[in-house]
Amino acid sequence: MSLKKSLVKQGMKLMTDPRVMKLMQDPRVMKAVMTAMSVPGKVQSFGNEQVEKIAKAMALATEDEVNDLKRTVRSLEEEVARLRKEREDRNSPKKQPPSSGTR
Repeated sequence: MSLKKSLVKQGMKLMTDPRVMKLMQDPRVMKAVMTAMSVPGKVQSFGNEQVEKIAKAMALATEDEVNDLKRTVRSLEEEVARLRKEREDRNSPKKQPPSSGTR
């Protein structure tokens, strides 16, 4: 059995225990549980903010800025390709349809 399945199974057993059910009805306990559950997200956000601050202090581009630049370069390359094709179409001699007249 995987660790996750084992933990879920044990958690379900605990939730059916009357002592745990009574404890979970206490608003203070629920508030503490919710706070504990939000900690990983807060830590992640704080870490990302600190990385961005360091990157700006060192004049480095962040991942978002690099992705924005890649999109800009891609769109400019597509525009250049389109303009080259238009130029080639204008400069290429037009094919004349074969004459259907007989001599």
